[in-house]
Amino acid sequence: MMAFAKRAMIAGVAALIAVSATAAPKLAPAESRDAASSQAGEFQQFLESIWPRAEAAGVSRATFDSAISGLTPDQAILTKPAKQAEFTITVAQYLAQSVTPKRVTQGRNVAAELAGPLEKIQARSGVPSEILVAILGIESNYGPSGGGSDILRVLATLAYKQHRGSLFLDEFVAGLIMLEKGYVTRGHLVGSWAGAMGQPQFLPSAYLKYAIAYEGAHPADIWSSKTDSLASIANFLQKSGWVAGLPWGVEVIIPDSFNFASLRNSFADWQAQGFRTASGKPLPKVGDALLFIPAGAKGPAWLITDNFFVIKQYNTSDAYAISVGMLAQQIAGEGGIHTPWPKDLKPLSIADGRTVQQALTKLGLYQGNADGKIGPATRDAVHAYQIKAGIQPADGFITPALVQRLKSEAQL
Repeated sequence: MMAFAKRAMIAGVAALIAVSATAAPKLAPAESRDAASSQAGEFQQFLESIWPRAEAAGVSRATFDSAISGLTPDQAILTKPAKQAEFTITVAQYLAQSVTPKRVTQGRNVAAELAGPLEKIQARSGVPSEILVAILGIESNYGPSGGGSDILRVLATLAYKQHRGSLFLDEFVAGLIMLEKGYVTRGHLVGSWAGAMGQPQFLPSAYLKYAIAYEGAHPADIWSSKTDSLASIANFLQKSGWVAGLPWGVEVIIPDSFNFASLRNSFADWQAQGFRTASGKPLPKVGDALLFIPAGAKGPAWLITDNFFVIKQYNTSDAYAISVGMLAQQIAGEGGIHTPWPKDLKPLSIADGRTVQQALTKLGLYQGNADGKIGPATRDAVHAYQIKAGIQPADGFITPALVQRLKSEAQL
């Protein structure tokens, strides 16, 4: 099994990868033709350079030549937005876009239509059927929105540009392996502009590792079969560590007496401190949970479990994982979020997020990447800083005032 960061990139998150582009200077027609011809030649040389790697992976020369024949770089990829919605809007905004009444209704219809297969898939994997349906809904709107791009062309272009190191070169070879083994035809290799395929939005390596047929021994058809797609999503989550019987998270009410000294405890400890569920149902009796407060202490709060982080292995965004959980909850007939979002909630810019991470690194509280994307490691570091500085509530939430205070203290 691969490490977390790599594993997260090989599934549906690939459909959301942002590719930055630099504006090219305008050229005269003759210069433009010469530049295009030169690029085409370089691209063909790059494709040929892949052969030793493909051969080592068991791909025949005939398969390789057929696959690269006529391939040209996909210029449209370079015009895609350089910002990912999950990291540039608030969780509340992302939820409003992802968990709509229409999508909830569609999800309930899919769950009812496929009740029998879903029951079997849940029994095999331990993953609740509503989670599977929710991921299918968010990834491809329950099937029809898998994308129409030529996957090999997309992956070759991204590999040629050396986007994300060798990731897309490896994915291109994985696509060739799919062809070599007869799992798909060349016409099957269509999907998103970032190389993800079918209803679950798997990259080729994810298909090779996790795609399974619902019934029978045939290769999984994640393009036109909902049951194969759902079985494959379940296989991904199960192999990524899904704990059967453990909820992904529960919305809770934070007691007034809570001092925010620790954001990680067992459910029994949370209950002893006065936490209760927003729905009025009992807290789980076993297991550990992290207090997740994406809008700070004034907004909704969840106790999230290891299964929340399993969902994040499908897509590394907190907003994505919360959206899957809340869509699943409503597909299952439960209510939405009980605590309202703060009306003054604004998204944290990537630049401010990077400043916070750089400051926390300089203060010895953070060791991750300064990429501006706020996840558990950054929130833990913010929480540690708040505790050290005597800031209450020490909720790990980044406000504009906190950005400026950290910037000043770290002398950035």
